[in-house]
Amino acid sequence: MKISLLPTLLFTLLISSVSISQNAVQDSVMLKKLYTTALTDGKAYDWLDYLSNEIGGRLSGSYEAELAVKYTEAELKELGLDKVWLQPVMVPKWTRGFKEYAYIESPTGDKTITNICALGGSVPTPNLGIKAEVVEVKGLEELAALGREKLEGKIIFYNRPMQPELIQTFEAYGGCVDQRYSGAAEAAKFGAVGVIVRSLSLRMDDFPHTGAMSYGDTPVNQRIPAAAISTNGAEYLSSLLKLQPNLLFYFKQNCKTFDDVQSYNVIGEITGSTKPNEYMVVGGHLDSWDLADGAHDDGAGCVQSMEVLRLFKKVGYKPNHTIRVVLFMNEENGLRGGKKYAEEAKRKNETHRFALESDAGGFTPRGFTFDTDAANFKKVQSWEGLFKPYLIHYFEKGYGGADIGPLKGNINVLAGLRPDSQRYFDYHHAANDTFDAVNKRELELGAATMASLVYLFDKYGVE
Repeated sequence: MKISLLPTLLFTLLISSVSISQNAVQDSVMLKKLYTTALTDGKAYDWLDYLSNEIGGRLSGSYEAELAVKYTEAELKELGLDKVWLQPVMVPKWTRGFKEYAYIESPTGDKTITNICALGGSVPTPNLGIKAEVVEVKGLEELAALGREKLEGKIIFYNRPMQPELIQTFEAYGGCVDQRYSGAAEAAKFGAVGVIVRSLSLRMDDFPHTGAMSYGDTPVNQRIPAAAISTNGAEYLSSLLKLQPNLLFYFKQNCKTFDDVQSYNVIGEITGSTKPNEYMVVGGHLDSWDLADGAHDDGAGCVQSMEVLRLFKKVGYKPNHTIRVVLFMNEENGLRGGKKYAEEAKRKNETHRFALESDAGGFTPRGFTFDTDAANFKKVQSWEGLFKPYLIHYFEKGYGGADIGPLKGNINVLAGLRPDSQRYFDYHHAANDTFDAVNKRELELGAATMASLVYLFDKYGVE
């Protein structure tokens, strides 16, 4: 007797369709709860207010960074997490000293004061400062082409701007950050006495933007001071050089590098109900530069990450995996916190499945980038419809984040929250990166978006 398999197949497909539909409804309801709770009963903005206005800039190794560790540890404990602890990490200690001073001097002796700030990690100028002729270049290749004869004894002015036509502003930043990071080391090879670097910002203003720089293997006695000049200052200096190529530039800075000091990553977790020994991480970096509050970079990412765990507890969600929040120390000038966390995870033989970082400002969330394989990315794409009501539409393969990057090779998925980045570099590493520049609602939307992605990965797992 021949038995038809068609009815059985149809029944199986029907049951599968009903199951998928029920999951979609459940997920939609959960995302709605997360967004509603974040927008009506959020905590992230209050946390950021305290970090920014009561503590301020949190440069690695500083007293303020120590205060931030103690504050966030206490707040995580207040949430009633299953475990909160500090992970020791040695970090560099560099101080800016007295405010920098600079002026442009014409051949007739007229002086125009201009706004600069020392780059992080720079050596100081001599006590009386440095005054020398200026050579403007657009990048490291042009510098090398000029050679020692034209550069020795000069101050090198790197003036390659971020490309305004690039919609992805992080791409524009990446296109010229080498002159800030390696500019001093390269200029020293040709006998230059100092470098001035155009601030990495798309906005024309008077705020110089600091940031990390490196001397590489340059001997200590051959290192030259490096500073950033505001975008308005850079345009003015460049225009004057066209008229007066032999003008002089003077600058003085008092920065100092000390021995490494101990600091901490701040970690809290909710223990997984079915997979307690498999970890999912959400985090940002607790340190910032010292010129301002570091509200966007990266106070916003820290409080959003803390909020993810608070939201789960608030809506009563019990995760399958252990969910960790990690507030990394020293992303800005060493990445010591991210490296230490990955080192300890490997030493303890911990299984990490997923990590999400927020380090692109507290602006309106647009979506995520994912460093993962095709199977996991396909799973992410199946969730796009769940995010559509919240105007989250950007799901692309790409970069996860600096602090979670050291986990690569021992983790399935690295992801980065991607807010609208058009204004980010207006504030990045500058004195205007303050609490008042952060919009409460945008910050809360970012936290809810992060919580939603963590929820979905926790529920459905990784491939």
